[in-house]
Amino acid sequence: MPALPHRQLGTAGPSVSTIGLGCMSLSGVYGDADDAVSEALIRAAIDRGVDHFDSSDMYGWGHNEAVLGRALKGLRDKIVLATKFGQTQNPGGPNGVNGRPEYVQQACEASLKRLGVEMIDLYYQHRVDPSVPIEDTVGAMARLVEQGKIRFLGLSEAAPATIRRAHAVHPIAAVQTEFSLLYRAEAEESLSVTRELGIGFVAYSPLGRGFLAGVIQEFAQVDGRRAAHPRFQEANFAANRALVEKVEAFARAKGCTPAQLTLAWLLAQGEDVVAIPGTRHLARLEENLGAAALTLSADEVAAISAAVPVGAASGTRYPAGAMKAVQV
Repeated sequence: MPALPHRQLGTAGPSVSTIGLGCMSLSGVYGDADDAVSEALIRAAIDRGVDHFDSSDMYGWGHNEAVLGRALKGLRDKIVLATKFGQTQNPGGPNGVNGRPEYVQQACEASLKRLGVEMIDLYYQHRVDPSVPIEDTVGAMARLVEQGKIRFLGLSEAAPATIRRAHAVHPIAAVQTEFSLLYRAEAEESLSVTRELGIGFVAYSPLGRGFLAGVIQEFAQVDGRRAAHPRFQEANFAANRALVEKVEAFARAKGCTPAQLTLAWLLAQGEDVVAIPGTRHLARLEENLGAAALTLSADEVAAISAAVPVGAASGTRYPAGAMKAVQV
C-alpha cells in the first residue's frame, strides 16, 4: 500500500494522515468489540501509515482511552493522539456537559493516566457547555498547553460564533463535526469560518455511520445504537437508502467501493479537510485507506454532490435530546 498523504491541521497544527481512525466503535458502540483485536487493529493501522487516532473519555467512559493507550505502547512517537473531554454520564437521558475550568484540568489528568502518556497532541472539547463561557473553557485548555500536557486545542460540534470566540482566546488547531454526503449543511457553515481563521477540519462519521458504505441494505439490518438515530428509523430509511443507491452507482462506474468514493469526495472538499472513519475490522480499514489513492475530477465531485444535494437526507443525525448539544 502506498504511503498515505498528509495534511496539516490549521496554520500551525500537526500534520496527519488524510484518513485517520475514529476509535469509538472499539468500545462496543456498534457491536461487541474484543480488546485484543482492537489493539491489533490500531497497530495494523499504524503499519499501514495511519498516524491520526481519535478517542474520547466518553467512549466506554474511559475504556476506549485505555485500549488505545495499551495499543500505542512503544509506538507513541509515530502518531498524533487526539482525545476529547466534556461529556458526562446521565443515566437514562442524554449525556450531560461540563466545561468548567476545574473540570477541564481534572478530565485531562484522567485521560493522560488512562492513555499512559505525558502529553496529548490534540485535545478537544467534545461538546460545548452552554452554561460556561467558551472563553473560560478554552482558557483552561490553554493552561494545559502551558503545563505541557497538551499540544493543540480542538472543538467538536461548536457553532461558528463559538469557534470565533474560542480562537480569539487561544489558537484552535482543529474543529471536528459530522461531515458526509448525507449530512453536510452544518459542516459547511463551520468550514466557512475555519477556513477564514486557518483552522483544520476533521470530519467524523464520514460514512454516515455505515450507511454510505453500503453495508446496510435493508431496514431489518438496523440494530443497536443505529436504531436510535432518526436517519435509520423506518420513516426515513427508504429515502436515505435511495440516496446511498446513487452513491453505489457512482462507485460501480468508478470501479471502487461506495465507502472509497464517499471518502474521496470528502477529501476533495478542500486541503484543510481530513477524515476519521471508524471500524472494528481490518478489511474495512484497508478498504477505507484505499480512498486515499482514488482521484475524482472536479466534474465527478460536482456530479456526486448534485446527486445527493445538501439537505436531501431524511431525519436528523442524532436523536432529539442529543441534537440540542450540537452546533452550540
